[in-house]
Amino acid sequence: MFEPALKNFDIGPLNSGAYAHGDGWSATADRIPFDAVYPAEDKIVATIAGANERDYERVIRCAQAAQVDWASVPAPRRGELVGRIGALAAEHLDDLAALIVVDTGKALSEAKAEIRELIDMATMAAGQSRMMYGSVQQSQRSKHRMYDQWLPLGVVGVITAYNFPASVWAQNAFLAAIGGNTVIWKPSPKVPLTALGVQQICNRAMKELELDGVFSLFMPGDNSVAELLVYDKRVALVSFTGSSGVGRRVADIVGSTLGRRYLLECSGNNGCIVDQTADLKLAARSIAFGAIGTTGQRCTSTRRVIVQRSVAEPLVALLKQAFSQIKVGDPRDAETIVGPLVDRDAVMLFQRAVRDARDAGGRVVFGGKRIERPGYYVEPTLITDIPHDLSSVQKETFAPIVYVFGYDTLEEAIRINNSVPQGLSSGIHSTDLSNIELFLSAAGSDCGIARVNMGTTGADIGAAFGGEKETGGGRTAGSDAWKGYMRRQSVCVNWGGTSPWDGCIRL
Repeated sequence: MFEPALKNFDIGPLNSGAYAHGDGWSATADRIPFDAVYPAEDKIVATIAGANERDYERVIRCAQAAQVDWASVPAPRRGELVGRIGALAAEHLDDLAALIVVDTGKALSEAKAEIRELIDMATMAAGQSRMMYGSVQQSQRSKHRMYDQWLPLGVVGVITAYNFPASVWAQNAFLAAIGGNTVIWKPSPKVPLTALGVQQICNRAMKELELDGVFSLFMPGDNSVAELLVYDKRVALVSFTGSSGVGRRVADIVGSTLGRRYLLECSGNNGCIVDQTADLKLAARSIAFGAIGTTGQRCTSTRRVIVQRSVAEPLVALLKQAFSQIKVGDPRDAETIVGPLVDRDAVMLFQRAVRDARDAGGRVVFGGKRIERPGYYVEPTLITDIPHDLSSVQKETFAPIVYVFGYDTLEEAIRINNSVPQGLSSGIHSTDLSNIELFLSAAGSDCGIARVNMGTTGADIGAAFGGEKETGGGRTAGSDAWKGYMRRQSVCVNWGGTSPWDGCIRL
């Protein structure tokens, strides 16, 4: 399954770690190497010659030079390039999905869904390129016209996490590109093969449309080289997706330079309230999907269930029944729903979270163990009778663990939902209109995303994606998120031929 995809994208035993228009792929000699490991088998598939300081300088200079011309390209033409990338991704969907499986270990069905999300994002951004509206205001001055317009920022750096190596890049890069910016991509070193494949798709599209230099790739071999992108004043905007801890560092570095910007999409610790009027079977299915999908390695994964005590017992029984039907196995198997975690460290964090819960008096009512087989497999895990303010519960554990808490009043449930430092996604299962509206009101969920009678997971292309508090406040994808990649300019035009001092200056 994997070998044809590797061959079709010219991925060999040793691969370059940087691409920029002009000189093309960087050399592989004298670079710090890192491996692409297939999580399902703990097997090295390929090695990357990590980009160094010289490679970075070449990438940033090429991106700067290309941006001068790209900024003057009409926005609909920019959209044509993005749309072409989406069309090529559709042509190579199976091969790109195979690369995602090799990188992440996620089930093939999920990998294909991720590439479809990239394609959808390209379609949306291409359409948005014709609708990048300003607004007209009414001037207080006679015979003046006043309006806002949106202009390119410059070079945009996109730093992505391992869990969605293609779609998160697309959410950022496509909006940045239609806004007249060139893009440097720094993917997680855990998922380099997907980045190589996507960059080759971009290269083909840029060559076909003679719009070179818009998309570049930078995969360094160590963190100090990676931080060049964050520190560089030539990078106007850094969009970071990853942990809150690293996001805080990105914010500190970029924020120390006035005029530069950052967009952060960091940790989530998402709660789902289930009240006494809820359809419990629907809730159980939604929660299972939200908690276990992508092996719990989504920033929007359902991590906390806050259930009214009168229906807690039947809900837990339904959740156990749902969890038992989830097939964990080889991601290449068509019947597999959940694959392995991404690496050994992820397994260790899973085991630590389960141990902390037990030490605090929690009951593991389903799962809780590593699966004894090659690769990084763990059991979907359901934990009850645990304090909601336990330190390990207040953190995001990227694993298929969900904690269940009881509540008496909806106000108490909302307080529990809002009690964590993160504020990405949230949900409520209810058929009570008053409860739903309270949850959606200013006194309700404090998260960037709120869902009713559905899971906390997923990124609707047409909606702005992101959250509050330690999640970072950034927004990508739909709605007016494109404005985050551009600068606003207020324009006033005097078409009347007069000035304020006409009465006291004679010229």
